[in-house]
Amino acid sequence: MKVGLPKEVKNHEYRVGLIPAGVHELVVAGHEVVVQAGAGEGSGIEDAEYVDAGARIEPDAATVWAGAELIVKVKEPVASEYDLIQQGQTLFTYLHLAPIPELTDLLLERQATGIAYETITDSSGKTLPLLTPMSEVAGRMSAMVGAYYQQRPLGGRGTLMSGVPGVPPGDVVIIGGGIVGVNAAKVAVGLGASVTVLETSPARMAYLDDLFLGRVNTLASNHHNLVAALSRADVLIGAVLIPGRSAPKLVTREMLGLMKPRSVVVDVAVDQGGCFETTRATTHDDPVYDVDDIVHYCVANMPGAVPRTSTFALNNATMPYTLALANKGVERAVAERAGFLPGVNTFKGHITCAPVAESQGKPWTPFADLI
Repeated sequence: MKVGLPKEVKNHEYRVGLIPAGVHELVVAGHEVVVQAGAGEGSGIEDAEYVDAGARIEPDAATVWAGAELIVKVKEPVASEYDLIQQGQTLFTYLHLAPIPELTDLLLERQATGIAYETITDSSGKTLPLLTPMSEVAGRMSAMVGAYYQQRPLGGRGTLMSGVPGVPPGDVVIIGGGIVGVNAAKVAVGLGASVTVLETSPARMAYLDDLFLGRVNTLASNHHNLVAALSRADVLIGAVLIPGRSAPKLVTREMLGLMKPRSVVVDVAVDQGGCFETTRATTHDDPVYDVDDIVHYCVANMPGAVPRTSTFALNNATMPYTLALANKGVERAVAERAGFLPGVNTFKGHITCAPVAESQGKPWTPFADLI
């Protein structure tokens, strides 16, 4: 199979879909890998390293896309890439289709197979192994950027998260106790902040209490507790995920009025539309904006800012799936690997992921009906 690795073009996206070790595995298995020149530079990987691994370098994205049966990326195609998507091509990347109906429609029109990292599950169907490494990165970053934008010259209240002797620490409130929430809490606790996590699952709250040895406050996630938490938060982190679906809008604009002026909100769920009513996707070029005197950080590719760590962590997770797709093709790979099926979002001109279809008000067809 011919595998294409284009350079990411999303604003300040420095990750890359394959590292040289992954290219080597594909080449040894008998596949041809075509890499766009400079694809790995943002992650500190030179073209020569891909050549040494057995890849061929092409100067432009159009050449890479045109000849490839399988395209491996990091982020969903942006508008400038739409014309590059080929009829019947397989695209393996983070897709986050729920809030992007125009990309969904294009994949359907081109009868492209869209396989999304973020909806692939483990064999039990309970965890998201390809989303986990980037959730870990984004969660840890969320506490750091929240603390950073608390600085008064950057628009914040001027609260030091750790406090100092005689002055209390800042309050960090995290909505959601999943992978993002746990990692946000780890860094926030490390900074010395007072940390509260709102979570719907009693079992998860018990886990968090054990994990943090009581250093994190846990609250049942309901409207009453959320309202109370908002009033004391210096930094609010949205860490809610419903796989494949648009994120629920848990914090309305009216509720922002309960927060202290110049508090900071960080919406890690922005890829799925965000869990704050006032969320709109931002970029690393222009990461924050103000709504009603509340600082919003809503960068849609947070891990792209730390690409060296993110690229290698992502490839550790994705490579077995990439190799399966190349070796066996979509239908056999999905049939033989438990948890692969939920990752297939579009196939043969149909939406095959129910949460995506429901988020967009469109019909869906089970993958099994199309093979």
